[in-house]
Amino acid sequence: MARKAKKTAKKPVKKAATKRTLHDKRFPNESMKYRMARDTLLRMESELRRQVERVAALRRKLPAGGAVSQDYVFDEGGTRVRLSELFGDKDTLVAYSFMYGPKMERPCPSCTSILDSLDGAVPHVSQRAALVAIAKSPSERIRAFAHERGWRNLRLLSSAGNSYNADYHGEGADGSQWPTLNVFTRKGGEVRHTYCSELLFTPAEKGQDHRHVDMMWPLWNVFDYTPGGRGATWRPKLAYAG
Repeated sequence: MARKAKKTAKKPVKKAATKRTLHDKRFPNESMKYRMARDTLLRMESELRRQVERVAALRRKLPAGGAVSQDYVFDEGGTRVRLSELFGDKDTLVAYSFMYGPKMERPCPSCTSILDSLDGAVPHVSQRAALVAIAKSPSERIRAFAHERGWRNLRLLSSAGNSYNADYHGEGADGSQWPTLNVFTRKGGEVRHTYCSELLFTPAEKGQDHRHVDMMWPLWNVFDYTPGGRGATWRPKLAYAG
């Protein structure tokens, strides 16, 4: 009796692998290599966004900081104004200390580039919080420089007559000026400190600036989108040739 031939099982035909991407938008002449690399980056960008929000949430949950021990008096173009008055009708005050001390011939270019951007943002920020810029130089020097830069919206204060800079780390013991961001809150008539950009005071990482106020400094964030990045040695200047 003849044996029946064994039937060989047919191997399933594998379907051609398809590359799944995160969305269906494409740009002229882009390659699949570019799209795959872009999707990898896109996942990291999404994670960065989540991390930024996690850090911001922790910042918002900080316990109440120390009560402000004195109602500092600042010079605002010849007018005396107290710290408590700077809040206006808001319960939050954002105060940037920029490096322009009485012994400095010109203000810090980096601080200036920050304030160039903040000046335009003031009408938007002021919907939620009060915003001021504080320097140790006399008020007339500050306002003369503001006029030179064309600043129209920033509220500019001189701390030449008080200890604010020393107390809230806008300067060192030797009078050197430091670029710090401080945030204060007012509740029930009591003013408390809630946040300072303290990354400035931590040990610097190799090849890195402290980048303690990066989140509010558009300049560097724009460069981070470009192939050339921030550049190893480039820094802002008060003026550029041409």
